[in-house]
Amino acid sequence: MSPAKPVSEIKLIGRHAGTVLIGQLAVMAFGVADTVIAGRYSDAALAALSVGSALYVSVYIGLMGIVQALLPIWSEMLGSARHEAMGRSLRQSLYLCIPLTAVGMSALLFPAPLLRWADVPDAMRQEVTHYLAVLAFAFAPSLLFRIYSSFNQSLGKPLLVTWLQVLALMVKIPLSIWFVAGGAGLHPMGAVGCAWATLAVNVMLMVMALAMLRSQAIYKPFALWQQMEAPDWRQIRDFLRLGVPAGLAYMVEVTSFTLMALFIARLGTEASASHQIAASVAALLYMMPLSISIASSSRVSFWLGAGRPDAARAVVLMSLRLLALISIGLAATLFIAKSLIAGVYSENPDIVLIGSSLLVWVAVYHLADALQALCAFLLRCYRITLAPLLLYGVLMWGLGLYGGYQLTYAGIAGWPPTGSPGSFWIASTVAIVMVAACLLVLLRQTMRRSLKGACALTAA
Repeated sequence: MSPAKPVSEIKLIGRHAGTVLIGQLAVMAFGVADTVIAGRYSDAALAALSVGSALYVSVYIGLMGIVQALLPIWSEMLGSARHEAMGRSLRQSLYLCIPLTAVGMSALLFPAPLLRWADVPDAMRQEVTHYLAVLAFAFAPSLLFRIYSSFNQSLGKPLLVTWLQVLALMVKIPLSIWFVAGGAGLHPMGAVGCAWATLAVNVMLMVMALAMLRSQAIYKPFALWQQMEAPDWRQIRDFLRLGVPAGLAYMVEVTSFTLMALFIARLGTEASASHQIAASVAALLYMMPLSISIASSSRVSFWLGAGRPDAARAVVLMSLRLLALISIGLAATLFIAKSLIAGVYSENPDIVLIGSSLLVWVAVYHLADALQALCAFLLRCYRITLAPLLLYGVLMWGLGLYGGYQLTYAGIAGWPPTGSPGSFWIASTVAIVMVAACLLVLLRQTMRRSLKGACALTAA
């Protein structure tokens, strides 16, 4: 076996990742624009958006992760040239949408128990509840578009998705401004206006994705528009075996991150708004490793499907080097420009001061977050999902979230409680560093086993 040509793979991954990054940045700009628009409207709207978006992301990301985890399955099929099987598999994936949508909508329509448990102030609860109720109806179209996006990524052709996401951003920003602040006969809706704008663009994206699947020539080899088969329970079980642990891992990671917003809400509006700035920047930075991870996992799965574990290993090592170079540059930039960035989100000097101090920890957090994201995606290519889930649960929930809560509200080992949102970021940064180190070791061991298995088969 000869390894994949490095230059060729770098070009493929770079082109794929760059295209995905533009689309992901457009999607992330939805949240960033909402944060800026709500923050300029009022501090109360920004705080309500912080809590509401944390809850929505916690629900959506976990369920979306089940669909996203189908990418390596479809990439492997592509590597083994099973094109029509990919079409059948895509149709089977639609059966996942029914229970996932039911779970997602239920969680968003009835958030009261979680809001009470998190001690979200009464002044925020009504606006947060209305915000989530609108987003509940955006869940199904968003999930369907995610299936379309994952399928395109498995093909290594994300350009159509990116164009749609950029177009959606151009629609989303003026809608959010109009709905939040009112005008032209529409009453101001505050943070809830952001949710209505999100619903509108998600429906638009779903309709346009269906039109693309119907009209574009790149989908013809997969015979997508055939009669819908009955549920293939064996294939659906395979989806769930890979997707559920991956989705739960997403949920643990994201909830450990976003539940900070609910706990920090107890510290007041300024703390919540400052945390929202830090969370928004961290999520924006995450789009880079996410894009590289999607592109790399597509190529790794392709080579595994083609029976080339040596080429898959070459792609893994190449991706790790590329990720390290870019993430260090981004972290350094954030550290230098932290005050300037915080000032973009809010004009309140107290919020800017607290927010810029949190961004120091976000810079460190990003370095480990980028590494663990890539490792987690690549491990899914090798069907390793349970061990990462356990690591996320123990470290991100245990050390990160619980440790941050203890530092902030109870104190640890004789240290008094800090009463500062920074304590949550310190604990979470320590936790994500440990997760990244463990996943990197696991990935190395997994690749070694894969290569040994291939050599054993060749010798036999």
